[in-house]
Amino acid sequence: MASNVPSPLGAYLRDRRIRLDPAAFGFTSGRRRTPGLRREEVASRANISTTWYTWLEQGRGGAPSADVLDRIAKGLMLTEPEREHIYMLGLGHPPETRYQLIDGISPRLQRVLDGMVLSPAIIKTATWDVVGWNRAATVLLTDYARLPRENRNILRLIFGSDHVRARNADFDSMARFVVGAFRADVARAGASGSAEVAELVSELCRISPLFEALWQDNNVVGHGEGVKRIHHPDAGLLAMEFSSFAVEGRPELGMIIYNPASAADAARLRALLDAHRG
Repeated sequence: MASNVPSPLGAYLRDRRIRLDPAAFGFTSGRRRTPGLRREEVASRANISTTWYTWLEQGRGGAPSADVLDRIAKGLMLTEPEREHIYMLGLGHPPETRYQLIDGISPRLQRVLDGMVLSPAIIKTATWDVVGWNRAATVLLTDYARLPRENRNILRLIFGSDHVRARNADFDSMARFVVGAFRADVARAGASGSAEVAELVSELCRISPLFEALWQDNNVVGHGEGVKRIHHPDAGLLAMEFSSFAVEGRPELGMIIYNPASAADAARLRALLDAHRG
């Protein structure tokens, strides 16, 4: 006999349902035995059967499909974190990422970057456009503010600029690493089939035979951490450890933070930042 004990998903859906104001959705409030929307009203908004929705709240009928969860999320006007939560409750994994173009970062995230005075740090999109940076990154890496927006792309800089190439020690191994990490990023962000990625890859293949060869290798790597060696015209050779972090609630964004690999590198970086203060 099927159990009518609500599952965690069912209990959560009921909790969201009874918090909604029927009048806000065009339903007559009238006399209702319980607050919120009725099950049939949620089912109608989600374009699923009332029976199926009732079973979900009662913990019956098996696991819902991703499509059903998306319909219910829309019907209940769930926020993106709430939508992710019902996926975790119903399917045991988050929803597929919805790729979107990003043009900038929030003031709060910029303040996080600015707080890392001695650590160059950037925020990049899944297509490796730099959308946020701090002063230390401007001094050590690139003055992104002076670049046209479309040129603030790490891949375009690496494979399309002789100046940037000359400043990167161990260029060939670094390039292979970057292409493999880029391929993983666009897939993770659900952008691998987007027109933006196709256009960027096509452009990079045209301007760089090396990128084209590496892209055809289909290599995929993670880029959680590593060491980048930079030839700086004022500070000389600097070894910088880097660590990559996801931005909570923003799967299309990643943060990369650089720190000196040794005390000597730290002293040279500090002197470089002091020299460019003003």
